[in-house]
Amino acid sequence: MKTMVEDNPVLVETKECCPEFDPSLWDNKKHTWTNKLFLKDSVPELFHIPLPTMYGKVITRMWEKAEEAQAAPPREEFLMLAYDPSPFKGELLLAITKEIPGEEVVRLSGTFMSKVFDGPYNQVPKFMKEMDEYLKTQNLKAKKHYFYYAYCPKCAKKYGHNYMVDLAELQ
Repeated sequence: MKTMVEDNPVLVETKECCPEFDPSLWDNKKHTWTNKLFLKDSVPELFHIPLPTMYGKVITRMWEKAEEAQAAPPREEFLMLAYDPSPFKGELLLAITKEIPGEEVVRLSGTFMSKVFDGPYNQVPKFMKEMDEYLKTQNLKAKKHYFYYAYCPKCAKKYGHNYMVDLAELQ
């Protein structure tokens, strides 16, 4: 059954929207990627706040492109990273299984440390600072922070958590 997800209109072929998130798979974990493929798109923002109607449209567009190209990952491997290169532009990276001709595809390689946070989206700057402090205790330093939002707003209410993962690319 296809359902439209409120505030995040990605069509999902299941009764549930976002699968239940297991923080133990991401909290204080090190990940090494070699040429991990991501479909890239951008969303307009106003001082790091995405324009709500655009965010859902961009995510839907990305997912549809991945499905059409048969490059969408299995549901349990869904991963979308968010990065804000400026106060007026956000970048979204959707993990895909193969190149999509004619689309902007990036490859991420490197070592990433992940840490799970639970709280409102406006706490991202605080969470980044906490991640930097944690990395310092490990004699590590981030060169870039990506965020993986485990739940859409509707599912955050459903599950009673608003998990987000800071994936810090290490220097």
